[in-house]
Amino acid sequence: SSEESKWFHSYTAKLLYLSKRVRPECLTTVAFLTTRVNECDHDDLSELRRLLAYVRGSRDRGIVLRIGSKLEVKTYIDAAYGVHTSNGKSHTGCAIVLGEGGPVYNKSTKQKIVTKSSTEAELVALSDSVSQSIHMRNFLIAQGYVMGPVIVYQDNMSCMALVKKGGPCSERSRHINIRYFWLCSKVDTGEIVIMHLSTELMLANVLTKPVQGSAFVRERRMLTNWE
Repeated sequence: SSEESKWFHSYTAKLLYLSKRVRPECLTTVAFLTTRVNECDHDDLSELRRLLAYVRGSRDRGIVLRIGSKLEVKTYIDAAYGVHTSNGKSHTGCAIVLGEGGPVYNKSTKQKIVTKSSTEAELVALSDSVSQSIHMRNFLIAQGYVMGPVIVYQDNMSCMALVKKGGPCSERSRHINIRYFWLCSKVDTGEIVIMHLSTELMLANVLTKPVQGSAFVRERRMLTNWE
């Protein structure tokens, strides 16, 4: 009904505000719900109610920010390949941490182009997300802080090889747009450092696809730094 549609739109917007600030583990679900505000059905309503029940049942949770002994920008970037079955697009998750723990910036969004492999999806996620990290580093430098390079964590070794080479490595990657290789110049100038991180420790994974059970609890703890 029109009343249910208005209710759906209103609470999706409220949850978007909440998840962007203190409940980042909800962002993946909210990112999907925002695409359904103009054509929601009963399944979407059920998903929204389930998310509201989760928030109400864990309303004491949040984010713990901890700088620690060294101020540095750490960026965790991950991608889920082809999870949007309606159009074949992949999904990007990004979390930026200042210091030891607690994200100050989170993103969970559908990629704008269709990629042909998980490696390409990871490269697109890196290219689309690292600019926010560089902006944050430049802002802190302008405030008078002495900053090292942005540390970018990535769990795809093939993607890291593409960035290191600065261009396609084989026939399978020759089609990738050259604009996604600007990361190589940022590495060369020392603005960013890309480091490998195992999938089990990639806290941005929960921002790319639905995760359930103990895996969700573990990744939620890593993302929010809330013990």
